[in-house]
Amino acid sequence: MTEIPTETRSVKKERTRRAILDAALRLTEDTGLAGLSLRQVAKEVGIVPTAFYRHFASIDELGLALVEESFGSLRAMIRDVRRGDPSLSDVVDRSVDVLVEHVREERAHFGFIARERTGGSAVVRDAVRREFQLFERELATDLARLPMDHWSSEDLRILSNLIVGAMITTAEEILRADARDLTEIRHRARTQLMMTIVGAVNWRSKNSG
Repeated sequence: MTEIPTETRSVKKERTRRAILDAALRLTEDTGLAGLSLRQVAKEVGIVPTAFYRHFASIDELGLALVEESFGSLRAMIRDVRRGDPSLSDVVDRSVDVLVEHVREERAHFGFIARERTGGSAVVRDAVRREFQLFERELATDLARLPMDHWSSEDLRILSNLIVGAMITTAEEILRADARDLTEIRHRARTQLMMTIVGAVNWRSKNSG
């Protein structure tokens, strides 16, 4: 008789951790992270409350893990958009497509980010803000490689902030939309980004000479 291998401790721990993260995503849809209790999560997962601490020190730490998870794959996808030497139009089209696809596939994560960026946990709210700032810095670095020597570094950061803000608004629209609305959202997002960037070409920073 063949022996069925028992689940290793590390595999079991990772499976429970995954279950905690998934349960938190479900539960925060109604309450937000601020309304979530350790006991609620433990009951949803089917573990005793003390077992929660084997994975996370607090609800805030659980929230930070969800923030990191939510942004990690999107950041990788956006970096893929910028590989090679795509035209400006291609970058805009790919970025909008990636955003729409990712928000639709990861609705729970983006719903969490949309709630928590203005939510009750200052720790998690700050983490979301830092992630968006990282996007802005990376975008400003990309923009600086374009023939925009008439722009100051500060104005590049402002332009990056405008673009990231537009993408956040688009993501939140996607969360509320049904399939019939997506074509219009894609078109509006692309037009908004192109108008912003094309208009920026004619901008001259005060200290650019």
